[in-house]
Amino acid sequence: MLTTFAKRTILATAISGLLSTGALAGSVEVLHYWTSGGEAKSAAVLKDLLEKEGHEWKDFAVAGGGGESAMTVLKSRAVSGNPPSAAQIKGPDIQEWADLGFLTELDQVAGNNNWDQQLPQVVANVMKYDGHYVAVPVNVHRVNWIWANPEVLKQAGVDEVPSSWEELIAVAPKIKAAGFIPLAHGGQAWQDATLFEAVVLGVGGADFYQKAMVETDADALSGDTMVKVLDTFKRLRPLIDDDAAGREWNIATAMVINGKAAMQVMGDWAKGEFTAAGKIPGKDYVCAPAPGTQNTFTFNVDSFAMFEVSDAGDKQAQADLARLILEPTFQEAFNLNKGSIPVRTDLPMDKFDSCAKMSMNDFISTSKQGGLVPSMAHGMAVPSAVQGAIYDTVTNFFNSDDMTPEQAAEKLAKAVRAAI
Repeated sequence: MLTTFAKRTILATAISGLLSTGALAGSVEVLHYWTSGGEAKSAAVLKDLLEKEGHEWKDFAVAGGGGESAMTVLKSRAVSGNPPSAAQIKGPDIQEWADLGFLTELDQVAGNNNWDQQLPQVVANVMKYDGHYVAVPVNVHRVNWIWANPEVLKQAGVDEVPSSWEELIAVAPKIKAAGFIPLAHGGQAWQDATLFEAVVLGVGGADFYQKAMVETDADALSGDTMVKVLDTFKRLRPLIDDDAAGREWNIATAMVINGKAAMQVMGDWAKGEFTAAGKIPGKDYVCAPAPGTQNTFTFNVDSFAMFEVSDAGDKQAQADLARLILEPTFQEAFNLNKGSIPVRTDLPMDKFDSCAKMSMNDFISTSKQGGLVPSMAHGMAVPSAVQGAIYDTVTNFFNSDDMTPEQAAEKLAKAVRAAI
């Protein structure tokens, strides 16, 4: 049996440990969809960091890489009046949840830790509602990448990765003649949209992309530039094999890894497949900005929004979680596992590979000089209803035999207008 003095000593030690963190002990229920190997490993790092602050992490993982299942669960919990403390939400969905009154402000932790100085403004704006931080970004995925197998290109007599869409289309016959598929692709709506937005950016440039894919300007969606974009996009269809329908993105990546296909347009999560296969960037595969997008950067940012809680300790736990997410320890550990880059631009990149270093350099330069734009295909640019309208029109056109680019542009503008 412990004596009264011993009990008091243990209690005092525990209280001292909590006070040394400068925080009240609290708990955070964290809804996320980091369930794959590297992602789960990264979530464990964040859990450990939070527990070292004296708080409790209540894990609420919902499988599903795109987060659709997690969002269904979140909506159910919110409607019943019992949302989690923190949830993995991104893009315009953050503002929608804030507009409904569910989210809490993070201005104090943001101010104390200089988030405005650490984050590019275009990213910070996504994390804010009515000028106040309500979410914290975790990472940056670059979406406008092209991945290539240099040995396949060499055998086809192609000296380097095409730097424009016209160039890619021009070298495709040589790649086919050598017995390879020019462009690995999965025939799913989101993959069609990923390829489409890269063509929008490569043909129209960042300003046009902003007007069409972010502001959904009617003239931009239906005008001559969009017709040219759609024409270029459709000309890529013959570069894809006949078995693409329903193919998962990672299977398409494997086609490049295994030398069946020359190239793939996909976000930097594809790099994880090359890494897992033991491939080395610059030797076994080449990463480059998607054709025509050399001075631009399409971003996809994972983030956590914080929901209103009443307990003082839980509020402190939320604030500490938000702070920890942007601290160097977690930023490095998470992004090395995920294939993405830190959202903070002031961190050393020594441990990252050449593709990640290129990505960070381009992220910093475009954030300062222009050309940093949110990904429509990955939920960063427009509300889900508008995104769905673009998905439907784009994939129908891409797989249609009789729709002209002019007709598709008109349909696109009408579909978006109906969804707004």
